Amino acid sequence: MNIFADLFLTFAKIGVMTFGGGYAMLPILQREVVEKKGWATEEELMDYFAIGQCTPGIIAVNTATFIGQKKKGTLGGIFATLGVAFPSLIIISLLAGVIEAFSHLVWVQNAFGGIRVCVCILILNAVVKLYKKAVVDKPTLIIFLLVTLCSYFTPLSPVVFVVLAAAAGIILKSLGGKKS
Repeated sequence: MNIFADLFLTFAKIGVMTFGGGYAMLPILQREVVEKKGWATEEELMDYFAIGQCTPGIIAVNTATFIGQKKKGTLGGIFATLGVAFPSLIIISLLAGVIEAFSHLVWVQNAFGGIRVCVCILILNAVVKLYKKAVVDKPTLIIFLLVTLCSYFTPLSPVVFVVLAAAAGIILKSLGGKKS
């Protein structure tokens, strides 16, 4: 298959299966992009996701753009981005016309409640997988715990956490390297 069509179709598949936003797409991205296609390693995917979160735009679109660009340059990034956005564009266009008419129905509200719970579990599964790959020593555990506490108790932007965690990683790893 043509690589551009493959990028578009793979990310369209990811886009159509992603309910609940960027965090919910992590397990799907990991399966499709890392395990099935081998377009990125788990570490690269985590890096793209982190950068995608702290840059303007939607995490899913940013991550798709990074992976497509890595695989086939700027044009690859464009095809991957169009692929991940296309299903949402179609689904939202269809739903926009009917959502108001049905949103008051109890079964629709209950369905959305169930979907929210499911998305929480998908996000939790992604966090557990990412944790196992990211927290590999004492310095990364310290960064993890500090960011967890600060994100819970402060209103700081995720961008601030990413920048501070990067700086802490540099400092802690360089201090640890000097001791060895």
